[in-house]
Amino acid sequence: MIFSSYGWEGMSDHQVWSEEIKLARLAADSGFDVLWTAEHHFFNYSMIPDNIQLMTHLAALCPNVDVGTAAVILPWHDPLRVAENAAVLDLLSGGRLRLGLGRGLARREFEGFRVSMDESRARFDEAAPMIVRALETGIMEGNGPFYRQPLVELRPKPQHSFDGRIYAVASSEDSIASAAKLGARMMMFADRPWELRAPAINRGRELYQQLHNKSLPPHLIAEYCVCGTDLAATEELARKHQGKFVESNFHMYELLGEHFKTVKGYDSYQEKAELARKGGGLPGAIEGYMRASSWGTPDKILRGLEERRRVIGDFDFAAGFRFGGTPYALAEESLKLFAKEVLPVLKTWGPAKATNAPT
Repeated sequence: MIFSSYGWEGMSDHQVWSEEIKLARLAADSGFDVLWTAEHHFFNYSMIPDNIQLMTHLAALCPNVDVGTAAVILPWHDPLRVAENAAVLDLLSGGRLRLGLGRGLARREFEGFRVSMDESRARFDEAAPMIVRALETGIMEGNGPFYRQPLVELRPKPQHSFDGRIYAVASSEDSIASAAKLGARMMMFADRPWELRAPAINRGRELYQQLHNKSLPPHLIAEYCVCGTDLAATEELARKHQGKFVESNFHMYELLGEHFKTVKGYDSYQEKAELARKGGGLPGAIEGYMRASSWGTPDKILRGLEERRRVIGDFDFAAGFRFGGTPYALAEESLKLFAKEVLPVLKTWGPAKATNAPT
């Protein structure tokens, strides 16, 4: 869930939140396992300034599903407060929190919080281990350059182990290495061909195995989906609404700008920006997104996910249905059809291994 009004005409913030929460409750009643949401500030691209607070609300409304943050953006937060809030949500939900952590990408959000993007990697790599240790031990402390935290005890104490429930956004090589060191499951978004993603995903699995002497649990892929019964009509809707979502990404993250060249730790996004320029700008990016993401009839979506598993191996799948100006009726229709025809099949699938995965 992104809680967006970009692409809608005359959409109030209240209506955005009402529609997303209505869809969340429908998803929880339709067989989905987890409700996921992002963190974003200040703009209509996505309006979720506190996703832990939101998920505390949804955990109470929807007692039979897990709730997940995709992700809490650590450079904008005090790590002690993140750990405390996560511990409270996990206690209230009975151990249903999946805590995803990230470092942020939008320059305008960093400016709003008066934090330099140059510091994002260092801040994440300092704060994330502090939070993970605190949620396992109940003790928070740190002596790094950004977070000089005297030893304190979390109260209420964490009640459940977070083993297997920590995620980290992992798009760049640095982020993949950071996630592996943290012992976190990788989290990424459908924004490029899976053949290009496969080497980095395999590298993350190798690093995790080397560092922790066990296999990395399936990573999470989040994307936006249109599911319908008529292939041609669904393709037209996907092109319209996924296209508007890609446009919102270009606007929010300034993907055709040059600023990534001068910011530390964002080399992969500079490469992405250069690929976008060379690939025809926004129209080329829309085509690339449609090739990478799921849309169409249930059968087409399932065949696409089968092929993706062949390329990158096993993964968890997070589907969003309200994005890019999608009318609420269409979002609900897509969600219901996906839950009826796609979800039951996905739940029968056993583990998969990519054809080019490391042994």
